[in-house]
Amino acid sequence: MQLIPAIDLLGDYAVRLEQGDYDRVLFRQPLDEFFSRVVATQPALIHVVDLQGARDGALRTEVIARCARLAGTIPLQVSGGIRSLDAATSVLAAGAHRVILGTALWGDTDALATYVDALGDQLVAALDVRDGVLAVRGWLSSTHLGVDDAVRRCQEAGVTRLHVTAIARDGTMGGPDLELYSRVCASGLKVVAAGGVRNDADLADLEAVGCEAAVMGLGFLARLGITLENSVSDPQL
Repeated sequence: MQLIPAIDLLGDYAVRLEQGDYDRVLFRQPLDEFFSRVVATQPALIHVVDLQGARDGALRTEVIARCARLAGTIPLQVSGGIRSLDAATSVLAAGAHRVILGTALWGDTDALATYVDALGDQLVAALDVRDGVLAVRGWLSSTHLGVDDAVRRCQEAGVTRLHVTAIARDGTMGGPDLELYSRVCASGLKVVAAGGVRNDADLADLEAVGCEAAVMGLGFLARLGITLENSVSDPQL
């Protein structure tokens, strides 16, 4: 069971949001400073989300390249604002090991197969789930696509790995949605879980239902001994 620390970016800061809400910033620290603390723990992989790119639909390749330099030999999985095949290949060229795509995959029924053909196992399909359906565009919009239909589409297109986020649990330290992950893992696809993961007990529970890895945000801050700085959105962001 792999633990993947999360680094979410807004402007030039690493942040944590509550339930993906840009107006509920729980933690903020300069990017370089926080990245160095995460790298010091020597994780096998780092999860980088450019929240600004996801919100604005504008890829910030230079920020990803900066993260890759800060990570050194530690591979990155990257998401946020990757809305085209050219954008995905640019992120990989900037130093990412694999890319997580959500919005770009669900608007066109042929998109999944196109991305799989081009990216292979460097593609991770994002299932960001709120109230049983997928959310897109930085979680600011909801689709009419249910979880089971999304998983079926991924199977048919040849996707090998899913990144599944229970949005209602994200940034809450409320524990993972084990029913959701168990349901998705039944597909036989590799599943990375995110949302509410707090501690080793949660990791064990996720492994028991079939997940290969879990992304940890607030829980990882606790492991670093960081106390949350309750704050509101900075106008710069």
